[in-house]
Amino acid sequence: MEIILKKDYEKWEAQFVKEKELLLKVVGKEIIEVHHIGSTAIKDIYAKPVIDIMVVVENIMHMDSYNNTMRQLGYEPQGESGISGRRFYIKGVDTRTHHVHMFQFDNYENIDRHLALRDYLNANKTIAKEYEKLKIILANKYSNNRSAYSNGKSSFIKHVEREALKWYQRNQDG
Repeated sequence: MEIILKKDYEKWEAQFVKEKELLLKVVGKEIIEVHHIGSTAIKDIYAKPVIDIMVVVENIMHMDSYNNTMRQLGYEPQGESGISGRRFYIKGVDTRTHHVHMFQFDNYENIDRHLALRDYLNANKTIAKEYEKLKIILANKYSNNRSAYSNGKSSFIKHVEREALKWYQRNQDG
């Protein structure tokens, strides 16, 4: 599957809102918050056109009972998929369109990590453009290797996440 990067923030934001409404309709009684995260939530950068949605829920253990409901919406349940305490769903088998990451409300480490990175990159255009440049290089180099593309971004993201979390905490405190 070829990695194609696009720049279409307004369209992605509209797709997020539509999907958020759908999720609230079918899983709403469990949901506390819904956030647009990932590269499509960063203004003015190229991204894979896959909408990442973070859903904060009251009790993560209840979410497994919604697997069939999520399948009816076109999502494939992936379990924790490498992150303890998460429920992960992908939509679009041949061409992915959405990822849903569900976390229990008290999983601050993962919730804050996602929100901090999104907000930090939106507030720091220079770093967002560095990230965009890396993504373009990796998409060209590994156009048919999603794992190599993701692995190539990993150290940059981890470094920026550390800075983003410090920045996020300062902004939350004052």
